[in-house]
Amino acid sequence: MTINDTLRRLRYALNINDAKVAELVTLTGRKTTEDEVVNWLKREDEAGYVELTHTLLCRVLDGLIIEKRGPRPDGKVPEPQAFLSNNEILKKIRIALALRDDDMNAIFKRAEFVVTKAEMGSFFRNPDHRNYRKCPEQVLRKFIQGLSTKV
Repeated sequence: MTINDTLRRLRYALNINDAKVAELVTLTGRKTTEDEVVNWLKREDEAGYVELTHTLLCRVLDGLIIEKRGPRPDGKVPEPQAFLSNNEILKKIRIALALRDDDMNAIFKRAEFVVTKAEMGSFFRNPDHRNYRKCPEQVLRKFIQGLSTKV
């Protein structure tokens, strides 16, 4: 699953349009047009396709956090990360939607996918922690799928 696929699936799951995606990116301090977003959402074989960077997906997710939870108390916008792992994507979605473990398990159940509490906790640990585990692509995909049935 490419970064563009992730954005496409998230956009569908959260039921947001292109203008809203552009607005989310703009909340992080980068001006974005709806036309740019349209090019990010095209398939690889379509004319005008633009490959989305990890930094831009990070901006979309940070914008979602700002919109749903409000700006940070100090008013600063976080610097976008150069690389977003599946763990980071899952974590940012969790923060934006203020999801607890039970909420996340309910979302996974909607996708007919089982993730234990311990396994889920391992995805949110510090990468240096001995119980840290990389989030497989399938887990992220199933979570977004379950999210689309929730919203």
